[in-house]
Amino acid sequence: MPWEAKREGSKGSVLMLMQGLREKNRLPVLVVLHQERSSPGRVGQMLLDKGFPLDIRRPVLGDRLPSTLADHSGAVIFGGPMSANDPEPFIRDEIDWIGVPLKEDKPYLGICLGAQMMVRHLGGKVEAHRDGLTEIGWYPLRSTEHGRLLMPWPRMVYHFHREGFELPHGAKLLAEGDVYPNQAIRYGDNAWGLQFHAELTRAMMQRWVVHGEDRFVMPNAQKGQQHLEGRMIFDQPLKEWLSGFLDQVFCRRDRTKAGTMDRQSALQPG
Repeated sequence: MPWEAKREGSKGSVLMLMQGLREKNRLPVLVVLHQERSSPGRVGQMLLDKGFPLDIRRPVLGDRLPSTLADHSGAVIFGGPMSANDPEPFIRDEIDWIGVPLKEDKPYLGICLGAQMMVRHLGGKVEAHRDGLTEIGWYPLRSTEHGRLLMPWPRMVYHFHREGFELPHGAKLLAEGDVYPNQAIRYGDNAWGLQFHAELTRAMMQRWVVHGEDRFVMPNAQKGQQHLEGRMIFDQPLKEWLSGFLDQVFCRRDRTKAGTMDRQSALQPG
């Protein structure tokens, strides 16, 4: 399946990847990536399967983000090797832009860097562990009461980061970990942040293990073989969880609308 959105002209405009179940007539999900060869991976695959076209943009390469999400179902900002604290203009611009989905109450999902950017937008801090510990590999996850009321959660998840985020004012903690306590958060009804990575396909993980080998010597990081062995044990529950989680983020309004229409139909005279 072709992931790369085609670029046209010097402005780097993006053609939408218009695949999926068109009969559902869903607006595209805006996908923000941070490297030329980055992929939305399993998240992209699942969104297409659920009927959402993808509008893929890379601000780091010059793509502009829309001033409104009126023509989108929501947005996902993925991770990257940069920090939410970096001074580069595109980092600051993306952090500021997150105000668009928040103001318009459109679904927003931040993954790793994307979650940290949301926390920065909300006034929270993003910083390294006080003892320099990382999470690179598979680590335990525990749902909070808020998380358990929402859905079942996997017990092990995959990480590749050396910074974490604090819980911003007004956000709910959905899941926690041992080294970096804030692993999944929700702000309001429609903004979500994940510190871990559920989107990796097998090919993506293999690339990360090869290209990220220099990070395996960092404190608390796992060796590459542990990444691949852990995938064989823990990936299937993580994959199943991700599909249900994306339903929570992007399809809840469909279910609510359908339920309202059913109730209205039941009240109509026969």
